[in-house]
Amino acid sequence: MTDRHLIVGAGPIGTHVAALLAERGSRVTVVSRSGRSTGVDGVSHLALDASDADALSRAADGTDYLYNCANPGDYTQWERVWPSLAASLLSAAERSGAVYAITGTLYPYGPVDGPLSEDLPDAATDHKGRLRARMWADAKAAHDAGRLRAVEIRGSDYMGRGVGGNGHISRQVPTALRGKRAVMMGRTDLPHTFTDVADAARTLVAAAEDPGAHGWVWHVPSNAPRTQAQALTDVLASVGKPPVKISSLRGAALGATALVSPLMREMREIIYQWERPYVLDDTAARARFGITPTPWEEVCRRTARI
Repeated sequence: MTDRHLIVGAGPIGTHVAALLAERGSRVTVVSRSGRSTGVDGVSHLALDASDADALSRAADGTDYLYNCANPGDYTQWERVWPSLAASLLSAAERSGAVYAITGTLYPYGPVDGPLSEDLPDAATDHKGRLRARMWADAKAAHDAGRLRAVEIRGSDYMGRGVGGNGHISRQVPTALRGKRAVMMGRTDLPHTFTDVADAARTLVAAAEDPGAHGWVWHVPSNAPRTQAQALTDVLASVGKPPVKISSLRGAALGATALVSPLMREMREIIYQWERPYVLDDTAARARFGITPTPWEEVCRRTARI
């Protein structure tokens, strides 16, 4: 195959996208600041500051698909990192003519009652949700103006291979495997959708390569919701480990922690995701792309491999 793909970001999503494309014989380059290897055979790696629009555009020249799989390492610095990076990606897509496929989040919707579907407005009130909503609005406007072709996928909290500290469940796994108590955000007894990173990668590639999907947001097909407590228990059971005790960080305790922890201050703004049912409606994407989620038992086994 001669199709060319440029992936910005060497984290879990970028690595899974690279593996999926390389396996079928596509030409794949992964861009990150360090140029570190994803460990995927047949994939090229490039050290590049993707917020440099000229440098990224040169790298994207001749590329058919440009994937935004970036995840700024410091969760407290989104306002500093994302605007220039998002603008650079838009510029590179427009200059190169590549399809621009974005790994989005559910943050833009803000707090909602009922399942999260793609026809909901992006109505977030927290600064992270507004920022991610602006990123898609800018891409959508450029798409609608005919300057580029853009599409975005959105999944819920990630599980699966390689997620590690980036996932609410997977970050608990190392200590839970040793039988230690887990401390989780918000309520642990409410239904919550968890998305496998490999399924996010499959959906991102499918959406990028489907011209009829461009210009829209699509939700990643995900398994039926579980509570936080049940999800961690299932991960442990998948490798023959017993359940652990679970504590909940919320209310006054969360507020006190946020006073001294910048990260917890950021998390407190999105605590609504863990204080009410948070269920993803993926009906449209399943029908459009014919994707079904990885079986839950396999998702749990992948998450347990640290």
